Amino acid sequence: MSESPLITSLRTAVEAAPDDVPLRLHLAQLLLDAGHGQDAIAHVAAALQREPGNADAQALMGRAVAPPAAPASYDWKLAENELSEVVPPAFVQSEEAAAPPHPHAHPPLAADGGDSDDGSLWEVETGSIKLADVGGMHEVKERLEAAFLAPMRNPELRKLYGKSLRGGLLMYGPPGCGKTYIARAVAGELGARFMSVSISDVLDMWIGSSERNLRQLFETARRNSPCVLFLDEIDALGARRSQIRHTGMRNTVNQLLTELDGVNGSANEGVFVLAATNHPWDVDTALRRPGRFDRMLLVLPPDQPAREGILHHHLKDRPVAGIDLAKLAKRTDGFSGADLQHLCESGAERALLDSVRTGRARMIEMSDLLGALDHIRPSTGPWFTSARNVAQFANEGGAYDELLAYLKRKKML
Repeated sequence: MSESPLITSLRTAVEAAPDDVPLRLHLAQLLLDAGHGQDAIAHVAAALQREPGNADAQALMGRAVAPPAAPASYDWKLAENELSEVVPPAFVQSEEAAAPPHPHAHPPLAADGGDSDDGSLWEVETGSIKLADVGGMHEVKERLEAAFLAPMRNPELRKLYGKSLRGGLLMYGPPGCGKTYIARAVAGELGARFMSVSISDVLDMWIGSSERNLRQLFETARRNSPCVLFLDEIDALGARRSQIRHTGMRNTVNQLLTELDGVNGSANEGVFVLAATNHPWDVDTALRRPGRFDRMLLVLPPDQPAREGILHHHLKDRPVAGIDLAKLAKRTDGFSGADLQHLCESGAERALLDSVRTGRARMIEMSDLLGALDHIRPSTGPWFTSARNVAQFANEGGAYDELLAYLKRKKML
C-alpha cells in the first residue's frame, strides 16, 4: 500500500522530535485512517510511554486495537486465564529474602469511633504501623528515635535528665518520599491515635472560619490523646507572615501559633505535633522557635533497601518474570517513591501494549522496566536545585547542615 507524502513527511518529523506527543498522535491518526493499523499502534504506544494519562492517545489506542472490521479482537478473558497461574508472581529472590514493605504504601487504618459522639468532622485513626514497617531509611529512624521517640518512651529517664517534651518535629525534603507514612509509623510506635490534616482541611473562604477549624482540630486531638497530630503542607498553612501581611491568612498563622503554644501546657499532655513540608524556607520563623517546631528532620529519597521494597510492593500483584529488584534499585538512585511507582506502571504498560499488538498475553519482564527507565528521570531534581541554594547561602544557625552534608556526599555542590 503506497504512503502519502504527508505521512512520509510526518514520519521524518517524528524521527527528529520523538518526544513530541501531539505530532506522533497526528501521524498515528493518519496511519490508522490509511489502513496501517500496526504502525499506528506502535506510535500510540510510544506516545503512551511518554504520557501515560493522555486521553487522546488512550482513545486512539482503543480504536486501533479494536477496529470494527478487524478479523479478530484481543481476547482479554483468554489473557487472564493464561496469566492466572502466575499471580502473585515469584521474584528471582527467594521468599525468605523478600523485600520489606515500602514507606509509601498506605494500608487501610481503622477509623476511631471515639469522636463520633461530639459530631467532630476530623477523622481520628488508630496507629497500626510502626517504624519496622518502613523499608530502609535507617538514618531517619535513628534520628526519630533519638530526638522524639526515646524521651517519650522513658518518662523516668526523661525526668532524670530534665528532658522536656515541649516542641514539635518538622520533617522536610523532596515530595513523594514518605513523610506522611513516617508520621503514621510514629503514632504506631507511641501507641497513639493519628490525625492527618492538610491546608485544604483547614482553610475556609469565610472570615474567622479557618481559625475556628484550627481550634476545633486541636481540641479533637486533645480529647483523643495520646494522639499524633500531623500537619501536612505546613509551608502553606504557616506561611511567612511578612509575605501575607494584608491577607486573612495572617490570622490563621497566628491561630496556629496559639494552638501550638497551648499544646505545650500541662493540660494538653499527650498531643504530639508533627509537620511536613517540601519548602521549610517558606515556613514562618515563629513556627520554628523553641517549644514549637524546634526540631527538623530531613527525609531524603529512599535508600537502596527502601527502593527495593517499594518496587516489590508495586510489582507483587502483577504477572512478572525474571525481575531483578536489586539491579533496579541500584539504577534508581535519587528516585522518590512516586517515581518508582511510575516506573512500575510504565513497565506494566509496555508489556500490556505489546500483548495487545501481538494478540498474546505475556509477563512483565526486566526489559520492560529497563526500557521504561530510559525515559524516566527522578522528579527530585528541581527540589534539590532550590534546596542547594538555600543550604549554601541561607543556612542560618546550621538548620540545613544535614542537607549540606547530603549534597556534598552526592557531589551536588
